[in-house]
Amino acid sequence: MLQENSILVQLENVGVRRNGDWLVRHVDITVGRGEIITIVGPNGSGKSTTLKALTGIVRPTEGRVIRDKGLKIGYVPQKLTLDGTMPLSVRRMMKLARNESRDNIDKLLEQFQIGHLADAQVQTISGGEFQRLLLARAILGRPHLLILDEPSQGVDFSGQIEIYDYIRSYRDDTGAGIVLVSHDLHLVMAATDQVICMNGHVCCKGTPQGVATNPQYLELFGPRAAEALAIYRHRHDHVHLPDGRVQHADGTVTEDCYRDDGHHHD
Repeated sequence: MLQENSILVQLENVGVRRNGDWLVRHVDITVGRGEIITIVGPNGSGKSTTLKALTGIVRPTEGRVIRDKGLKIGYVPQKLTLDGTMPLSVRRMMKLARNESRDNIDKLLEQFQIGHLADAQVQTISGGEFQRLLLARAILGRPHLLILDEPSQGVDFSGQIEIYDYIRSYRDDTGAGIVLVSHDLHLVMAATDQVICMNGHVCCKGTPQGVATNPQYLELFGPRAAEALAIYRHRHDHVHLPDGRVQHADGTVTEDCYRDDGHHHD
């Protein structure tokens, strides 16, 4: 049984070496219950390797991984190749992940708007539908930790919004920790508690607004990418009163977060 406010998993000075080269090194990450962590970095920076170390798919060459006792993990890989000659329905693929009842599986497929595809062959569904299937499969059994490698790839914009809304709702409903790699910064940053920027190691980490001003992040991605992080900065310069009105930092009280000048002060 997991403890309330517990640390779900930790990487301590983790390094992974393959064919004489270090894919990542000196990686320290702590994931707490209810926390959403977004990992960013250029291609080849070790993001997927780090996720695989968190799940246990990859064993570190150095350092250690500490997982809470009884931790259940749901995982969406960046790539999953299926044998095109093997008959496999959407419902059957769900059952391969976990021996859940047909009713539970069908309810989850409906939640992700792919219930009508339950009997379809996985090889025939679209890329966006396949990503929804992978996410539904990952949360079957209500894991304590969701690890998601580009969970919205191949999904149209409105579908991306729905996927990230569902991920956030799952965290809110269950207290699960979420670690994800995503290029959809404009969608995920509003809910992200911590950003980890990687380039073979952890360059910098912190709140979205903190990372957006970090020189190493700016050197990797430039000021335009920094804006994608910083745009979601939330300044707590007001208090929501019990009667629903808002008291601002200067002591004035208005009916909502908008001042008389028409600007939104968040």
